Amino acid sequence: MSDIPDPVVERNKTETVASFEHHSRGALDRVQHFLHRFPTMVPVIVLVLSVIAFGLISPNFFSAFNLSLILQQVAVVGTLAAAQSLVILTAGIDLSVGAVMVMVSVIMGKLSVDFGIPVPIAIVIGLVVGAGTGALNGALVTRLKLPPFITTLGTWNIFLALNYYLSNRETIRSQTLDAEAPLLKLFGERFNLGGAVLTYGVVLMLLVFAVLWYALYQTAWGRRVYAVGDDPEAAALAGIQTKRVLMSVYVVAGVICALAAWSSIGRVGSVSPTSFFEANLESITAVVIGGISLFGGRGSILGPLIGALIVGVFNSGLRLAGVDVLWQLFATGWLIIVAVAIDQWIRKISS
Repeated sequence: MSDIPDPVVERNKTETVASFEHHSRGALDRVQHFLHRFPTMVPVIVLVLSVIAFGLISPNFFSAFNLSLILQQVAVVGTLAAAQSLVILTAGIDLSVGAVMVMVSVIMGKLSVDFGIPVPIAIVIGLVVGAGTGALNGALVTRLKLPPFITTLGTWNIFLALNYYLSNRETIRSQTLDAEAPLLKLFGERFNLGGAVLTYGVVLMLLVFAVLWYALYQTAWGRRVYAVGDDPEAAALAGIQTKRVLMSVYVVAGVICALAAWSSIGRVGSVSPTSFFEANLESITAVVIGGISLFGGRGSILGPLIGALIVGVFNSGLRLAGVDVLWQLFATGWLIIVAVAIDQWIRKISS
């Protein structure tokens, strides 16, 4: 009997216990996981290295005047990038933000100067128009289920045509605004802060980002925005009304565009239907360089602020170094490509 094999013993001999091997991460894997957790660190590192590099190249770069000038130059585009960020966080894109901004600035100027409407009322009407443009974009995307890219490409042409029609392609000069509507130039007024000369437009930009940061990270609305951008079907199954969230995002973005319009009047000093003609692309550039994923649902709202500063630092540093504007555009183009490549590399972790 002892020579007969025990089936239980034989089975135990042949079976092996499942085990999981521990693979230590390499340095590159650790960096990838760190950037996946903190995507804003990429633009922060780029900004710090850029400031150091241009500071070494040009001794005038670190002057209070130059640093404050960079902030003044990015104030309008930075504010516009905040609006663009909200839409991109929902996996969309808004090509009409620049046209909305210029059109609203024309409306504010025309109502105040040509029609004699009190400036505060004209500003409120401008904000309402901005919200209306966002509601139109949102309705086309949510109700008709049109792709955001095609939708906003169409409305960009519509708003641009309205801008030229309402303005009659004429500029309201600075002297006219000073005499009849000085409040429209509020965000162009300067003040001193520790040797730096800033404008109220810079303050507006920082306030917009601060409010959006609170709304996105401290409220249920912000969590829903990220959820819709990450996976709209899963968000709907979780009980989130995705259409309502998307509509709110486009409306808020429209209001921010109207605020940028008011800021742009102060920055330029006049109301021009042709000002900031590259604002659409510049806002997208700031968002992409700032680390917000074009696929939606990932990135910090503070990233586009850093992205706008990076573009401003590059333009200022290259200008002080005597580099032609052509090569400034060249450098910005490579920044965009590298930023998208890094985003794709980081996203491999979650794929």
